[in-house]
Amino acid sequence: MKKLQIAIDGPASAGKSTVAKLIAKKYNYLYLDTGAMYRVITLMALRNNLDLNNERIIMDKIVDHTDISFKVGEDDQLVFANNEDVTLAIRQENVTNNVSTIAALSSVRSALTEKMQLMAKNGGIVMDGRDIGTTVLPYADVKIFLVASVKERALRRFKENQQKGIDVSLETLEQEIETRDYKDSHRKVSPLTQAEDAQLIDTTSMTLEEVVNKISAIIDQINNK
Repeated sequence: MKKLQIAIDGPASAGKSTVAKLIAKKYNYLYLDTGAMYRVITLMALRNNLDLNNERIIMDKIVDHTDISFKVGEDDQLVFANNEDVTLAIRQENVTNNVSTIAALSSVRSALTEKMQLMAKNGGIVMDGRDIGTTVLPYADVKIFLVASVKERALRRFKENQQKGIDVSLETLEQEIETRDYKDSHRKVSPLTQAEDAQLIDTTSMTLEEVVNKISAIIDQINNK
C-alpha cells in the first residue's frame, strides 16, 4: 500500500482528533495532533505570564526553547513539552480560550508548520487541524473537512470534559466554540477554510464508525488506483 498523507481539517470539536487517531491506527500510520502543538505553546506562554499578542516574545521565549514530542499512551496520545507530560494541562479551559490568539501569530505558525512538514515528508501520516489541507500539506493525497453543528460539538466537548474531570457548563462551551470558530475563520494567517479539493463530511448525525468508514472508503479508493 502507498504511504499517503492524510489531512483532516475542521472547526473545534468536529471530531477531527478522534477520527484521525482511528484512521492512523487502522492503516498503521503516524498520527500528528497539530492543534496540540499550538496548545503547548499557549500553555508555556501562559505559565510565563507573557503577552500572547507579542509575537517576538512568544517566539524568543517559548517557541525557540520548547521541544514538543508525542508518545502513544495506553488510552490516548501523550503530549510532552521539554519532556514534561502536558497532555491534560493543554486541555484546560484557559488554554482552550487563548490558543486561537497564539495560532494567529504568523511566525509561530511558520515555525510549527515547518516542523509538521518535516514529519510528514515520507507519508504514512494523518494530521488534523485547521489549515492542514490548505497550508501545511497542500498536496496531501487525502483531504477531509469535518463539520458539525455548534450544539453537537459543545455536547461532545462537554462529555470529554466530564471524563477528564473538567467542570464547564454546556452553555459556556457553546459560547466558547462560537467564539473560537469566529477567531479561527477570521485570522489573517492561514484561516480555517475548506480546501477546494477536500471532501466535506457533516458528522452531526453520524456515528463515529460511520465517519471512519466513509473516510476509509476514500483512502481505499486512492490506494487501489
